[in-house]
Amino acid sequence: MRHLPSLNGLRVFEVVTRHLNFRLAAEELGVTQGAVAQQIRGLEAELGLKLFERHPRTLALTEAGRGYVANIRRAFELISDATEMLRPEPQHLTISVTPTFASKWLIPRLPDFTATHPDIDLRILASDRISNFQTDAVDLAVRYGRPPFGPGLNADLLFEQVVVAVGSPLLIEKLGRPEEGMNLARYPLLHDAHDFWPQFLDRAFPQGISAPTKNIRFNQTSLAIEAAIAGQGLALTSQFFVEDDLAAERLVRLFATELRVGSDFYIVSPRKPRHAGSVAAVRAWLAFAAGQGTCATAPTR
Repeated sequence: MRHLPSLNGLRVFEVVTRHLNFRLAAEELGVTQGAVAQQIRGLEAELGLKLFERHPRTLALTEAGRGYVANIRRAFELISDATEMLRPEPQHLTISVTPTFASKWLIPRLPDFTATHPDIDLRILASDRISNFQTDAVDLAVRYGRPPFGPGLNADLLFEQVVVAVGSPLLIEKLGRPEEGMNLARYPLLHDAHDFWPQFLDRAFPQGISAPTKNIRFNQTSLAIEAAIAGQGLALTSQFFVEDDLAAERLVRLFATELRVGSDFYIVSPRKPRHAGSVAAVRAWLAFAAGQGTCATAPTR
């Protein structure tokens, strides 16, 4: 076998190429920043060429570095695949979702997923930030918006966004149905980051109505829902987020009005995922749990 560079140096090199920062790479590897820099210097000396351009606050791959890392990643993938075949372990998959989707829909259904797929170790990344499939090591995501979501991605419709108004039955009993008479003025409105209340009220009261003067604002829909359950006001939410709360009578639906805003919830994943079989299994389970059985494929480009 021809002489190979240090495998540890190659591993450090691959991590640094993802962060382009010695400090962040050191945090991922659990070593010091100086150790990372030393490994890179040693690898460059062994190869006899520069892999990175050093700048004051970041690094940049040289042309040689860009070509080298593509092959190194493929080599590590081959080693990883060979090891998994030799010593099968639960498949780790990371799914990116919003905090509200995680707390109000996904987490209550995880026991069913675990029972159905005990061989898949599902890791949930809950964030409003759109994760990058490559740099964040995300295998699939549930994203709110309109397709296409980007080149090289498959997007399947999971839920249509149907916005409804909800409130605590105890609060409704106390203040009266908000659809009737002037009762709406007695209710605080609970807003989230989407702020759909103006559109909703225009549709519910086409003849016009004075909006309540009491408003409470949250940055997460889940917080507005919890405030509504606690009797603090009326909330707007995607209907599927509160199906369990409506069934348990923690909330009641108000108004006949439904608001559709043109953006829906989709399962998104790369066309060529790292673990195709497991990703397909999670996609199928999400669709089944959503009550669809099969997903309607959205156009991609």
